[in-house]
Amino acid sequence: MADDRDPHIALHRRNRLSTTASLALRALLVAGLFGIAVAGHWYDRGGLRDNTDGAISFLDVVYFTAVTVTTVGYGDIVPVTPSARMFDTFVVTPIRLFVWLIFLGSAYSFVIKDSWSRVRTRMIGKSLSGHFIVCGYGASGAAAVEELCREGVAADAIVVVDCDPAMIGLAVATGVTGVTGDASHNATLEAAHIARARGVLIATGRDDTAALVTLTARQLNPHVPISVNVRAHENEDLLRQAGANAIINPVRLGGHLLARSSAHRHAVEYIADLAGAHGCVALCERPALPAEIGQPLRSVSTGLAVRIIRKGATVGFWEAGANSIEAGDTIVEILPV
Repeated sequence: MADDRDPHIALHRRNRLSTTASLALRALLVAGLFGIAVAGHWYDRGGLRDNTDGAISFLDVVYFTAVTVTTVGYGDIVPVTPSARMFDTFVVTPIRLFVWLIFLGSAYSFVIKDSWSRVRTRMIGKSLSGHFIVCGYGASGAAAVEELCREGVAADAIVVVDCDPAMIGLAVATGVTGVTGDASHNATLEAAHIARARGVLIATGRDDTAALVTLTARQLNPHVPISVNVRAHENEDLLRQAGANAIINPVRLGGHLLARSSAHRHAVEYIADLAGAHGCVALCERPALPAEIGQPLRSVSTGLAVRIIRKGATVGFWEAGANSIEAGDTIVEILPV
């Protein structure tokens, strides 16, 4: 059987070494390489010449090895025999390269990388304003990000928060900004700059977690719109009390659509068309225009107006309240895409 494994797919596992242990391991590796060079020079010390006193001691060998590995090379001790020169060429030179790679890698890992990460984080944070925060990048969260992009929201105006670094990696690959952490913690949502967010979408997969995230988000930003994906019907009121503005129950909604599809298949298809930005029409809402004040809802010319939101209450197009649009009303209408 042919081996169809992709050689470019890598396996990842959490690094079990702490920062101190990693540095100690690198130091031991450098010491080991240095010890090999010292041992080789001491064994062939007859091939070295000391231009100062003519004698080669062990300290001279250590000194010569150090200045050779670090490429300083003062010239007071030099290899004079072919064997000593070949040892420096084929053993000490690769050791020198490995040592410098270890030093540079350590500097990048523990200094440059961290510093650049902090600078980049500050730069991205300053650019975040009027963005959407999506808490949870499971099936629902990923679909929400995709729908936002279809509606014209720029990918860099979306911040995904998830505890799983792998999920954040998938999200970042789509062009959005990722924050690895628990969205129910203040520090995590503050890192996502919730104070300047345009909206928060919560799709954590668990109602209890969603409630904690909702409470945290509402505490940090009392005015930001919060939409929550909930599974159990009995938790909807609790999430509303926690501060959620919109609550979506996919289980109940799916059941309603499934039941209606048996007798109203085309109506269900139209509902699905309204719900997504990829269809022919879209259900949208907007504030009433000054020119529309005092006019009946049916006179709206921008689209097919179907509902008024007035002081938190809904007014259908068939109700008496729809005969006159008032200041502060929100109009819900169907628009062609």
